[in-house]
Amino acid sequence: MYDNEPFDLDAYLERIGWDGARRAGLATLRSVHLAHALSLPFENLEPLTGTAPSLAPGDLIAKLVRGRRGGYCYEHNTLLRLALEGLGLTVTGLAGRVVLGAPSVESRPRTHMMLRVTVPGDPQSYLADVGFGAAGALLEPVPLILGEEYDGAGRRHRFVRLPHDGPLELWALQAYDFATGDWASQYAFTLEPFAASDFEVFNWHVATNPRSPFTRRPYLQRTTPERHLALDGAVLVETHADGSVNKRTLADEAEARRVVNEEFGIAVPEGLRMLG
Repeated sequence: MYDNEPFDLDAYLERIGWDGARRAGLATLRSVHLAHALSLPFENLEPLTGTAPSLAPGDLIAKLVRGRRGGYCYEHNTLLRLALEGLGLTVTGLAGRVVLGAPSVESRPRTHMMLRVTVPGDPQSYLADVGFGAAGALLEPVPLILGEEYDGAGRRHRFVRLPHDGPLELWALQAYDFATGDWASQYAFTLEPFAASDFEVFNWHVATNPRSPFTRRPYLQRTTPERHLALDGAVLVETHADGSVNKRTLADEAEARRVVNEEFGIAVPEGLRMLG
């Protein structure tokens, strides 16, 4: 374990291929966010073994930066937070309920991690999120403004207000589906800040609860400028920029390991079976 090692900003920026000027500005936020989203895959291989991944800076560097691995929302967004803070930006954690595919907003707990980012000299704050495993995920951060539409690296998003009985406004991030022409809510959240200790609890719950979907089957994502690739169990889904989708079922364990290695760029840990 590398939990006592400090965060290595140089190694992180080299891993995501970012060599811009290290200024605490909006251009830095946007370009680092996009470079991360296009470089580091999403995966849940630790939870498949009943283990919660470490969120310590040194362990994140060892796994996602120096190892051929990815991670899920807590790992990705903790890593991004450390990098943005190292570049002079102010970051707070937010937590949301994933509503994509859910019967109602309240049917799922608030377990998704996102980031609220403030840029020096800019009165507007931004939502950053490089850890949402879906084709409707953000590629670039978006201003936290209700009702306006934003195009970020070819994906369209907006925020809407949802009915809510609580004291804080409930927002939803929606993504535009180019295939259907509809907007789909991805997750719902308030602007209440959450601490690192909160995400440690969420991380343990999601990674070890036998009812968590992340402990039951592999769930991997990789985004490139041309496509979004997802593996859900044995089903491989390829979504292109125009909204067209190709889907197939992997034949066996050998094909699954080859696809994960070659298409997702992830080294499968020894002893882990991808297909059960």
